[in-house]
Amino acid sequence: MRTSFGSILSLSLVCIATPAFAQDDEKSSITINGGATVVSDYRFRGISQSNKRPAVQGNVTVSHDSGVYVGLWGSSVDDYVAAGADQEIDIIAGFKKSVGGATFDVGAIYYYYPGAQQIIPNYKSDFIEPYAAISYTFGPVTAKATANYAPKQKALAYTTAPKEDSLYGGLDLSAGMPGTPLTLNAHVGRSFKKSFLTGGTKYTDWSIGATAVVKAFTLGVSYVDTNATLFSGIPGSNRNITKGGVVGTLGVSF
Repeated sequence: MRTSFGSILSLSLVCIATPAFAQDDEKSSITINGGATVVSDYRFRGISQSNKRPAVQGNVTVSHDSGVYVGLWGSSVDDYVAAGADQEIDIIAGFKKSVGGATFDVGAIYYYYPGAQQIIPNYKSDFIEPYAAISYTFGPVTAKATANYAPKQKALAYTTAPKEDSLYGGLDLSAGMPGTPLTLNAHVGRSFKKSFLTGGTKYTDWSIGATAVVKAFTLGVSYVDTNATLFSGIPGSNRNITKGGVVGTLGVSF
């Protein structure tokens, strides 16, 4: 896996530097949060984006009291993800509002892969994906349903079609363990369309795991699997990137 993490590290530095602004003015309607994470394998909807190897990730989010937010999220990826790109940067904008125990969240993600045109000129790797989610909390348990739909775009084309679209639905369940820093997590998702994101197949992914939060640190472990069979296609390291496996995470928030 390549190790050109410039944009990711820059993003992490922004995360470290910016929270002070929100803390300086207690009456501010703006909140800035961020963090950095190391994962043993970057899985996107069950498919490894790092050839089943570690990845470095960072994020920063700016939120307004009205519910409007914008954010950046980045990760190192292996170059089979987008024709030579070794980074993924997601630009996010949305609106989130809580009513009673329910939270509604709508927005869009723009997936950007810098360097994707270095090997194949004019290669289309970037795409936009709107999303909608609703979650409900009752006691220590939170249930969440999410739908992501990316309209037809060149970057999603997998076959000879000039453009493809993508539809993904997910269900998540988390439960905090009273008196402990532990939270149990379960997820199941379904890719309903064949596109570049899915390797030209429809499939289901699922995971189960736990996280522990101690001050600013988060430690997690989960088992991730799918019912698909896809390979990275990298000579000498042609791994099954949909095969089940244990994923560990270590993150710090600012």
